Amino acid sequence: MLTIITIAAVFLCVAALVGGVAMMFRGNVATVVEDRLQMLTSVTGGGRRSGVFTEGSLLADTLGNRPDFAMNFLARFGNVSRYFEQADTSLTPAKMLVISGGLAVGGFVLPMFFHWPYFACPLMAATLATLPWVFVWFKRKRRLAAFAKQLPDALEMVSRALRAGHSLGAAFNLVGHECPDPIRREFARCCDEQNLGKPLEETLESMTVRVPNLDLRFFATAVILQRQTGGDLAEILDKIGYIIRERFKIWGQIQALTGEGRLSGIVLMALPPVLFVVMYRLNPDYCMVLFRDPMGQQMLAGAVVMQILGALVIRKIINIQV
Repeated sequence: MLTIITIAAVFLCVAALVGGVAMMFRGNVATVVEDRLQMLTSVTGGGRRSGVFTEGSLLADTLGNRPDFAMNFLARFGNVSRYFEQADTSLTPAKMLVISGGLAVGGFVLPMFFHWPYFACPLMAATLATLPWVFVWFKRKRRLAAFAKQLPDALEMVSRALRAGHSLGAAFNLVGHECPDPIRREFARCCDEQNLGKPLEETLESMTVRVPNLDLRFFATAVILQRQTGGDLAEILDKIGYIIRERFKIWGQIQALTGEGRLSGIVLMALPPVLFVVMYRLNPDYCMVLFRDPMGQQMLAGAVVMQILGALVIRKIINIQV
């Protein structure tokens, strides 16, 4: 009976894992028309200026954006919806909790199925439960890095469009059509919001919230100040683009100089767990002393704490802000 329950639990966990991976790679299926309708019915869009929609009204939000249990629970740890939006993923907090829960159950049952040590159950469950969140974090980091690399070219394109006699909105539209993702989508959305009647200041503020980039904040501030006080915006954008490119050059030099330190940190962090796995495969009784003997438990706890402290120190040394 226990074998049947274990097999059924493993099957459900594998099915949840496959479904979660499929939802991760499915992408956003919302169309442009749906995005524009959402902008029209949003509180910060035209609905607030027309006075038809009020804050807290059901018409002010789409049904998919109404808070649920998952949103209320994850709201204690920050704005998770904004984090998912910055990662440009179709996953919702509710789906993420379901996937993490299924993977946690699978990770807890899997060691029992293969007759692994008891201490592997919580470790495997915690590891598998954090995989979806690591995926979202990695996707957000990669998207923000790609946006930062594309920003100087986009600013140069806006500057050239302004010198050619185009308006700022037309320059944004040009970036939204000619540049690759993710900067194309952000500038195209900014242009669409302006076409729907949203002020430029609000569209730029929304874009800086969706993309937390310091250089983009400089760009938005420069545009807003130029509209209020006047000046040559094209020259300002050229200088911002030049500063960004020079910063990337310095960052590349720092990455080259700290490459040895980063590789040493990876080796030093990976050596103890890899060596433990090898010793456990060769002589399990020799390693189990760390879990059975009180002195061994204290030594294991001290080793974990020192490992974490060493990782933080190495990260502090090689992480140089530019």
